[in-house]
Amino acid sequence: MNAPMTRDHIETATDPAAFADWPAEVYRDMLANQDNGCVGSVLVSETDTLRVWHLHIAPGARCGFHRHVNPYFWSAFAPGKARTYFSDGRIVETEYTKGQTQHYHYAPGEYMLHSLENIGDTELVFVTVEHLQTPGIALPIPDHVRLNTGT
Repeated sequence: MNAPMTRDHIETATDPAAFADWPAEVYRDMLANQDNGCVGSVLVSETDTLRVWHLHIAPGARCGFHRHVNPYFWSAFAPGKARTYFSDGRIVETEYTKGQTQHYHYAPGEYMLHSLENIGDTELVFVTVEHLQTPGIALPIPDHVRLNTGT
């Protein structure tokens, strides 16, 4: 059974009042990382058509803001609970189950900018696979997030 594809295009709010309930450091992180393409902790594999990421977030920790522009899916490797800060000002709490998977698609010019905070008592562990279907659309990735395979 195929999981449904979601279009979760989110515009970034321009009114600072939209972020009134956010911690100041979270708001500053969003402003500083508008074009951060690191959608995981480490890029473990990359081809011309795919990027495979692992994301680990310890209890109480938060991954930095990052922008999704490519079609992608994620799968949870363990249950957990997170608070997501979206660039439109929303804050959403979600419980994840082991094996849960969600697919997303973005049309040209669409994106989702967000950050995930682990509010549970277990490590959040995800794999994210980006489909690089449109040449030139993928955001640049710094070398320090690529898995050092020794090759």
